[in-house]
Amino acid sequence: MLALLKRHPIASSAFLLAAVLTLYFTVKLIAGAIYWADPAHRNQPPAGWMTPGYISHSWKVDNKELRQHLGMRKEEIEGRPTLKRIAEAKGVPLSVLIEDVNAFLESRK
Repeated sequence: MLALLKRHPIASSAFLLAAVLTLYFTVKLIAGAIYWADPAHRNQPPAGWMTPGYISHSWKVDNKELRQHLGMRKEEIEGRPTLKRIAEAKGVPLSVLIEDVNAFLESRK
């Protein structure tokens, strides 16, 4: 094995990198599948820490529609677009935004 590494360092390094990336994405896929298979993570009530992506995945609604409903632009929010940050950027209380999200989710049932 070491002889192969010494003879073909670039090819060996590329293979090792590909193997590590494959392992990383496999673990990430399995962890996500286990997380979302748990019924406790489905239809969770919206909270300030949640992102529109999390809510749309939990409620199985279109993420693009939810973002459009919130009137959200990525450049308006620094960091992760949590409901709390979206409310701050829009200048509305978090409770009002959560009520708005709940109304959107109810209309999509």
